[in-house]
Amino acid sequence: MGSKSAQKQARSSSRRQQRNKSVRSQVKTNITKAEKLIFTGELKAAQEAVAAAVSSLDKAAEKQMLHANNTARRKSRLLKKLNQALAQPKAKPKAEKAA
Repeated sequence: MGSKSAQKQARSSSRRQQRNKSVRSQVKTNITKAEKLIFTGELKAAQEAVAAAVSSLDKAAEKQMLHANNTARRKSRLLKKLNQALAQPKAKPKAEKAA
């Protein structure tokens, strides 16, 4: 059973867990959408999706649902992917000569 304070802590922990789960899930969804747009080459839409993902990451970090360093790492990786996609020239594939 545990003490009254332990029971109360378990209840409040469960409430926090449920609230945090939806926020973390939304963060993951936003990141996944942004990455798909980056890899498909839809860069205008990708920029908007990355902005939404960064915003949701910042909100989660502000509410301490994610650690600040975790948030910074995820934002850095996402922006790095976007910047690499933006930097690549749109070259047409050349036909290779048969050897």
